Order: sequence, then C-alpha cells, then structure tokens
Amino acid sequence: MLDPAQGETDFDVLKQTLLNHLQLIIRERDPFLATAGHFFVQQYLRQQFAQWGQVEIHEFAYQGKMHQNLILNLAGAEDTSRNLPPIVIAAHYDAVPGSPGADDNATGLAVLLEMARSFAAQPARYPLRLVAFDLEEYGLLGSRAYVAELAQQRQPLRLMLSLEMLGYCCQTAGSQQYPPGLRHFYPDRGNFIGLIGNWRSVPDLVRLSRSIRRAGTPCEWLPAGRQGKWVPDTRRSDHAPFWDYGYRALMVTDTANLRNPHYHRSQDRLETLDLDFLTGCCIGLQAGIRLL
Repeated sequence: MLDPAQGETDFDVLKQTLLNHLQLIIRERDPFLATAGHFFVQQYLRQQFAQWGQVEIHEFAYQGKMHQNLILNLAGAEDTSRNLPPIVIAAHYDAVPGSPGADDNATGLAVLLEMARSFAAQPARYPLRLVAFDLEEYGLLGSRAYVAELAQQRQPLRLMLSLEMLGYCCQTAGSQQYPPGLRHFYPDRGNFIGLIGNWRSVPDLVRLSRSIRRAGTPCEWLPAGRQGKWVPDTRRSDHAPFWDYGYRALMVTDTANLRNPHYHRSQDRLETLDLDFLTGCCIGLQAGIRLL
C-alpha cells in the first residue's frame, strides 16, 4: 500500500498527464468546418493508441465521405481460452462548430487515453476495446454504424461505457438541473459524476459508483427505462445505439448543459474545467473497471 505522500504524488502525475492530453485535444474540430483541427486530433489519438497495440480503423460513410472510428484492443488478464467478451470504453472526438470542446469531449478522450496506458501496463480481467467515435455531434453516427455491425455479427459485449464530458464541477447550491421529475431524488449541486445505464447494466452502475465514491468523487446513478425513451436526455451520447441493440451500456457524464453553462459554446475551454474532479473520476473509473 502506498503511503499518503506517495499517493498524492501519483494523483499529481495523473493530473498532469490528463492536462497534457487536454492541451493538445482542445481545439475546434468539427469534421466539416474545422477540418485541420479534426484531422490533428484524429491523428493524435491514433498515435497515442499505437503506443499500446495495433490501431484498427472502422470506416463509415456520411454525406459522400468516409469517416473513421479508431479502435484499440487490449487483452484481458484472464486465460484467453475463456473467451471473455470485451468491455467497450468509448469517447467521441468531434466537436460542434465554433467550440474548442474542452469538456465536450476532450475530457472523455483524455481519460480514454489514460485508460489505454494503464490497462496496457496492467490488464483488467476482461479484454478492453477502446474506441474513439467520430460524428457523435451529428446524431451518434459513428457509434450507430459501429454497433450495427457488431449486432449483425452477433458479437457479445460484457459492457459498453461512453465517456461523455467528465470535467465540469460546481459546488454552488442550485447549480445542478434535471429533466422533469428527477430533481427531488438527486443533489442540487453539480459536484458529482453521473452514471446512466439501461436496466441490464444496473449491477454495473452500483459497482462503478462505489468505486468512484471510494476514490473521493461524489457519484450518482440512474437506470433509464425503455432504452432512455422515458427521459430523452439520457440518450444523448454514444451509449444510446448500444441500448437500442440490446447491449448492456452506460454513460459516464457530468450531465452536460444540465450543469455546464459553456456547453456547445466557444467558452468551453480548458480554464473552465476542474482537473482535480476529472482526475478523481479517472481513478475511480479505472478501479471500478478492474473489479468487473
């Protein structure tokens, strides 16, 4: 066990690593109106993934152009003869026009890249498939194309996690908003990370929320019935197509515009993020994934 001083040092190192990724990813990167930034981030992700294994490219067409999801497969620690199904961990790398997309979704990408490093060095029990999706902002197009192929091939998954905005935290009372009917059940301060899953993922919601809390980050979870159709706000990321095909899936999020006033605006910049909150979320998620 690490002593407190060493633990603090490890936290600071991870925080700096996440910051280094953020400083390169945060830029305008709409795939049609900011093509240079989009290409830069795509290649940065590919180069980072390539440190830990062969990068697979999943192509899909939209408006007469081919787009790319980037995939890194990491072996699990268990005997491969058991053929354990993989856990998919994903984050989208496009951003809306005019926004540098610091929280949306450079934070998710930074954590995804740290997971690549961490789980390549020390594998989880299950094999992991890390995916950077494109065209999330155009209707979850990258994830829709990808999961449709998985379902057609009848590929099983242990779980899918969508990392969707992980870095905005506010301690002010009343800073957290909710869709109708939920505000009476959850905190009014936007200082927690949210886990939103379908009914099949409820045991995983419980396990992951415990791990995140143990790491020192407040966490709340919500099961979304009918693939999230009762509360449409729960469908606003790349987990939703996996729900539609019957996979166990969940979104990890700081709740986007229900908390962050800079959502989809030019003000979504590095200086608005809480890096301690982001780092704690990353630590808790990694610990939770290792316990699945």
